[in-house]
Amino acid sequence: MMTARCLPILLPLMLAAASLGMFPAGAADEAALAQHQPEPYVKLTHPEWAKKAVIYQINTRQFTPEGTFTAAAKQLPRLKAMGVDILWLMPVQEIGVRNRKGTLGSPYSIRDYYKVNPEFGTMEELKAFLAAAHKLGLHVILDWVANHTAWDNALAADHPDWYERDWKGDFRPTPWWDWEDIIDLDYSKPEVRAYMADAMKFWVQEVGFDGFRCDVAGYVPLDFWEKVRAELDAIKPVFMLAEWQSRDLMAKAFDATYSWEWFDSMKGVAQGRADVGALFGYYSNNESGWPEDGYRMTYTSNHDKNAWEGTDAELFGKGFESAAVLAIVGEGMPMIYNGQEAGLDKRLAFFERDPIDWPKKLPLEAFYTRLFKMKDENQALWNGAAGARMVRVVNDRPSEVFSFMRQKGKAKVFAVFNMTDKPVNVGFREPMFVGSYAETFASDRGPEVSTPARLSADTRFDLAPWGYMVFSEPAGE
Repeated sequence: MMTARCLPILLPLMLAAASLGMFPAGAADEAALAQHQPEPYVKLTHPEWAKKAVIYQINTRQFTPEGTFTAAAKQLPRLKAMGVDILWLMPVQEIGVRNRKGTLGSPYSIRDYYKVNPEFGTMEELKAFLAAAHKLGLHVILDWVANHTAWDNALAADHPDWYERDWKGDFRPTPWWDWEDIIDLDYSKPEVRAYMADAMKFWVQEVGFDGFRCDVAGYVPLDFWEKVRAELDAIKPVFMLAEWQSRDLMAKAFDATYSWEWFDSMKGVAQGRADVGALFGYYSNNESGWPEDGYRMTYTSNHDKNAWEGTDAELFGKGFESAAVLAIVGEGMPMIYNGQEAGLDKRLAFFERDPIDWPKKLPLEAFYTRLFKMKDENQALWNGAAGARMVRVVNDRPSEVFSFMRQKGKAKVFAVFNMTDKPVNVGFREPMFVGSYAETFASDRGPEVSTPARLSADTRFDLAPWGYMVFSEPAGE
């Protein structure tokens, strides 16, 4: 048997021999092809429970009036009923005091990687939260801050050589940002890497977390993440989300990365600064430039967007619902921020207590519940290669209406969005969508509406401003 190691030596000889008629050309061709067989870009294994999952971010400080793990645990049955699968907890560790921002400081300024912030409760109460989540079939990931620590983290006194320095030789915050409450670690030091890996393993093995969302992941060397992912998977299958936008992270380290491009493209459309062409550009790049089985997280808000850029209404205006639907039925792994189901209408303070005002009836809870149920039941909408690629359905209003199909086996979805503030009548130039569906979601009906629909090649729709229609057939029957 010819091994791959032999090919670089034997292949030139085989090709030369074939040219002289001394060796069958077919064998040389076969050897050449052997060197060019495609390999999957994503080499890690996603946890089974992540393949159709949606993420819900919890800002513990603001999630409940009490701002504690115990109070948050009382909301878990509601989140499970809504269809949430993965809970992302913002950092839970003790926060630094030196150079603290605001009264309570940033959760991303870690004073002790092994201690729980008493503002939120005790380690025992955190473990009780995790146990309650696991009992419901939920998984929980911890927001991890590997790039930097608080100034008064004990590591700065015990191991000052573990930190980067500025031109004066002093500790330094992350360059160019206004993050004066933190100082950067130096990942050229093996001791830093070993310490951080051990700390991460502690929260998985001893506390019970199911993975991590990693803050500014691109500021930490890729080889660290790849090695620590393997160490964590040796404990149990974990889910890893990177706050970064890079396909390199997806090969061996992270299941999912942020999709900043999607957010910016959709916001531009909603604010009238771009038309549907911005979405064409995003999805073209997504399909051609990114691995199919790498999850790109799509979202309309998170703790940063809400605190520093605006509420859903400020960012997307009347196009918010269309953006939220597309984030879930289009390609990507969807995430919502706590309070969005309540129609969160304020920017939550970042360094102070500013609890969400939860109304008795949550105006968008049924909206998200129906979308998450659709995603769960229709495999075409699952994440990465477990789901289906989007295929453009060409229509006669291409700068105003965004339409596509996703199909996995017999499961299929056909979605149509009016991405303007004016009503449109639209027809379609390609009949790939023709068939029978349940019209499971429409902007002008209640979220539980599901009516049979037979779509033909000459089907036309009247769509209200920012209107949408989603036709789903989970089994294709």
